[in-house]
Amino acid sequence: MGKTLAIIHTTPLTIEPLKRLAQDYLPSFEVINFVDDSILPQLRRNGGKVEEVEERLIQYTKYAEQAGASIILNACSSVGEVVDKARKQLSVPIIRIDEAMGEEAMNHGKKIGVIATLSTTLNPTVKLLEQIAIEYKKTVDIHSVLAEEAYQYLIQGDPDEHDLILAEQLSELAKKVDIVVLAQASMARAVAKLPEEQQKKFLTSPELGMERVKQTIEGLT
Repeated sequence: MGKTLAIIHTTPLTIEPLKRLAQDYLPSFEVINFVDDSILPQLRRNGGKVEEVEERLIQYTKYAEQAGASIILNACSSVGEVVDKARKQLSVPIIRIDEAMGEEAMNHGKKIGVIATLSTTLNPTVKLLEQIAIEYKKTVDIHSVLAEEAYQYLIQGDPDEHDLILAEQLSELAKKVDIVVLAQASMARAVAKLPEEQQKKFLTSPELGMERVKQTIEGLT
């Protein structure tokens, strides 16, 4: 069995952080990246209609399999729902980066905060949590926050201002809920701006997602 992890990105911002995590969790694996940065702008224009980009994303998973991937990670929560359809067309496992995070959130109380800087990511993450809550037979109260202003700074090339604005909103949301779910991998860095004791109230998808990749690989060997 080959040792190749393919990661499908919708922004170049997630390439380096996930590559570093892959080195930590799967040091013997080669990482190959597929990036399509036209997907998020298209979803913003069409109001989050994932079906318009679905076929393209499934093609990337097929290319990844053809390129020798032994496992695939979908790095974008905005298009996470495509993973279920892709699974039916692949012979290698594909992992949704935010699934493990959603499951973990269920273990931290009934009031769950969700924050995103993109509406196209906020709605799918809330939907994921609702689905997991049904599977876990748990009643949850989901508080969602959209921090669009932060995203504008990020795409303008000002990640520090992005982190500053986001950290303020994270801190406010954390006071109202038991646990906060960060809907985008690119938001994880903002948590580091908060006091250490407060950081425990936040769940981010990159590490939990990569941990799930590792567990899946170990289950195959």
